[in-house]
Amino acid sequence: MNPIFARSLPFGLYIALLVLESLLPDLAPDFDVRWLYPVKAGLVALALAVLWRYYTELHTWGLSSRHLLLAIVVGLIVWALWIRLDAGWMLMGETKGYNPTGSDGEIDWMLVAFRIAGAALVVPLMEELFWRSFLQRWIQQADFLNLPPARTGLKALLIASALFAIEHLQWLAGLIAGLAYGWLYIRTRNLWAPVVAHAVTNAVLAVYVVMTGQWRFW
Repeated sequence: MNPIFARSLPFGLYIALLVLESLLPDLAPDFDVRWLYPVKAGLVALALAVLWRYYTELHTWGLSSRHLLLAIVVGLIVWALWIRLDAGWMLMGETKGYNPTGSDGEIDWMLVAFRIAGAALVVPLMEELFWRSFLQRWIQQADFLNLPPARTGLKALLIASALFAIEHLQWLAGLIAGLAYGWLYIRTRNLWAPVVAHAVTNAVLAVYVVMTGQWRFW
């Protein structure tokens, strides 16, 4: 299978479902669009599982304890910055976020569970395969599978991170996250490092959001 297609399909599927999510309120006004998220995460997880044999960069762990600790620290730093970089000029548009509460104000914990599982387990794998393993290396060299992560240049890191930022409502936080995860990939030469960092960011952010009720960060 084409390596670009294998790393782009789960991401493309996720984006297509995001577009559907934006259209659903008009197409099906009685449908609770929040329940599309479990479908979205589930389909992307299925795509990752079916294509897993092609993701050779993830077939072995190979992450030292020092690099694992570095990934966790980077993930926590990105989270700490993410919840502070939300001024008006740092945003592209407005959103109420993913609010799992009902009309009675009670939290639907099933929605929360699906959201956390998708954000902390599925999204990091899907995005790091696309943004870091594929795009960041491909910008540097078309035959990206034969490019060691450590040989990725500053130009490729900046372009991939800028595009990653555009994907997020909080563009500045997204830019910093992209630079941090991209640098981590170059530094450790192991895709599991940015995957772990991304998972830590999303997992801690989820706990913070649920504890504070600041749904806009979701």
